[in-house]
Amino acid sequence: MATPERNLDAGAVLPRHRTRAALFRAPVVDMVLAGFVEGSNAMRRLMIAAMAIAAGSGGALAADPVAPPAEESGWTITAAPYLWASSLNGDTGLFGIPPQEVDVGFGDIVKHLDMGFMGAAAARNGHFSFGGDIVYARVSADIDSPVGLLATSIDATVRSFMGTAYVGYSILYDDAATVDLVAGARLWAMDNEFDFNGGALNGTTASDGGTWVDPVVGMKFQADIGSDFYLAGWGLIGGFGVASDLMWDVMGGVGYRISDSSSLFAGYRAVDVDYRNDGFVFDMTQHGPIIGGVIRF
Repeated sequence: MATPERNLDAGAVLPRHRTRAALFRAPVVDMVLAGFVEGSNAMRRLMIAAMAIAAGSGGALAADPVAPPAEESGWTITAAPYLWASSLNGDTGLFGIPPQEVDVGFGDIVKHLDMGFMGAAAARNGHFSFGGDIVYARVSADIDSPVGLLATSIDATVRSFMGTAYVGYSILYDDAATVDLVAGARLWAMDNEFDFNGGALNGTTASDGGTWVDPVVGMKFQADIGSDFYLAGWGLIGGFGVASDLMWDVMGGVGYRISDSSSLFAGYRAVDVDYRNDGFVFDMTQHGPIIGGVIRF
C-alpha cells in the first residue's frame, strides 16, 4: 500500500493527491522544476540531503533487544528507549527529477535535528510475543540559492515517521537461548516541504513525499554467554513489491543484565529500502551503531 503526496502552493493549495502529469502542468511547478534543473546541482543535492537526514535520524526497531528470561511465566512487558547513530548512503529523488546520490553522516543528522523520538515496547507470554516501535523525526535546513534568480533562499522542513508492529512465536525457548519467528508490517511516512524566499518564487511552497506499508518477516534471537552477558540480534526482509521493491533489516550486538529487570545493549544495525512511486524515490541504506536500555515490568 502506498500513497504519494505532492503539493505546491503559490497562494492557493492544490490537491495533495494528483497524478504527476497533471501536477506538472501547473505553472508554479514548471518554475520550481526549472529551478532544480537550471539553477544548480548543488541546490538539488542540498534539498534531497535534507530529506535523507530526516530518514537517518532513527529507524524502526522490529524486535525488543532483550527477551525476558525463558523460565518466567505469565505476561511480561519490556520498554526500550534507544539511539541509532546511523549514516545514510544511496539515491533519492523528489518531484520526478533524476535521483541524486546521497551520503549523509551522523554529524550532519544531529546538526539539523529539531526533534525526535525513538522507542520500542514488547509483551511476551511463553512462546508468544508481540510488540512495536515508533520513530519520529523533524529536521530543518536553510538553503542558500547559488543563483538567486528564482529564490534567494529555501527553508526546508522534513518530517519522517517509521512504525513497526509484529507478532512472534519461539521455536527455541529455554534458559540459555530463544529463537523467534516474527511477522508484521512497517509503516513509512515522509513529508518534505520547501518554502522559497525572494526571487520569482517568493512565497511559494513545494512539498513531496509518500506513505507506504511494507510486510516484514524474519527471525530474532538471544543467547546467554555467561556472567550476565548475552548476544542478541535479528534479520528481517520485506516489501516484496507490495510497496517497497525490497527491504531488509539486520542487527547484532552484546547486552549486559544490570538486574533482573534492566539491561544495557550495544550493537550494529543496517537497514536497506528501495521505494519508488510517482517521481518520489527513496533507495537508501542506513547503518551505524545502536545503543539502548531495556526495562522489564
